Amino acid sequence: MTKALLIIDVQNAILSGKATQNRQPQVDSALDETVARLASLQESARQAGVPVVLVQHDGDSGHRLAVGTPGWALRKEIAPKEGEVVIRKKSADSFFETDLGQGLSERSVNHLVIGGCMSQFCVDTTVRRAVSLGYDVTLIADGHMTGDTANLTFSEIIAHHNETLDGFDAGKATVAVRPAADIAFS
Repeated sequence: MTKALLIIDVQNAILSGKATQNRQPQVDSALDETVARLASLQESARQAGVPVVLVQHDGDSGHRLAVGTPGWALRKEIAPKEGEVVIRKKSADSFFETDLGQGLSERSVNHLVIGGCMSQFCVDTTVRRAVSLGYDVTLIADGHMTGDTANLTFSEIIAHHNETLDGFDAGKATVAVRPAADIAFS
């Protein structure tokens, strides 16, 4: 089994304005904790020689992730090292109209360890698409993040997606949801 670590949309402004003013500090703190876990897994993957792939969303002009703006930049904690791939996308699906699938195929990857932002959009869509394409997926239970919505807190959204995606399958490919502490790249 050849693994790769896929980190989706961990950009400076990914959760800007994604909570009420009173809740934004909680969202920001939870994001910082999530990014720290992802950075630790990223370093473990590097040490094990596991490919690290970063995905970066290209927002249109005026969007919080508008290309070339400070908000669009990947967070420094997970910045790519020389030789690591950064996939740029314009939709929730990290495979759609990108070279992600081709790059994974060239490395004979068949198992993706996935984390990042935003749980209910880019993470969920990419996890489901990966399984449909035949990749086994480990979703990092405490390694994906989102903001609050009008009806749900970020914690509720994350818990929902962890429960919904655990065991999701397409043929022989499946999703397993595991905490970062239980993920090894050996």
